[in-house]
Amino acid sequence: MEVKELYGIDEREYWIDQIKMSDWGAGRYLYELICKNELKTLCGNTTKVFLLTEDRQLISFCTLAELDDIRDADIGPWIGFVYTFPQYRGHRYMGILLEAAYEAAKNNGAGQVYISTGETGLYEKYGYSFYKMMKDVHGEDSRVYKREIM
Repeated sequence: MEVKELYGIDEREYWIDQIKMSDWGAGRYLYELICKNELKTLCGNTTKVFLLTEDRQLISFCTLAELDDIRDADIGPWIGFVYTFPQYRGHRYMGILLEAAYEAAKNNGAGQVYISTGETGLYEKYGYSFYKMMKDVHGEDSRVYKREIM
């Protein structure tokens, strides 16, 4: 398995099309944002899209961005659009991507990294702890998790 960063690889169009294959609405939204060149406008110029691949198969993806669906510029960076294709779930592959995003944030001097989600009990397995409830861009409650960078 290999972690790739979308903006730094060849065959970018192939991998973008693989993101489109997601059965998750937010995954298709990410695909649209990338295709329209709007992802960095919405989430920040330093946004990265991490892909966990095996050969020509996309296993999982996520972003690391200045902003996410919580539009609080005072905290960040944010890991978002976290998705694993159904046939690969249950093997903790997502942890490989979360670690890649964590390391990228660390290398950029961040003191912590955040995740906004509706999930409970998922991100704690990867070193994240509940930070607080916050409102997302739709005015809905979202659980925000935080991991300190050591």
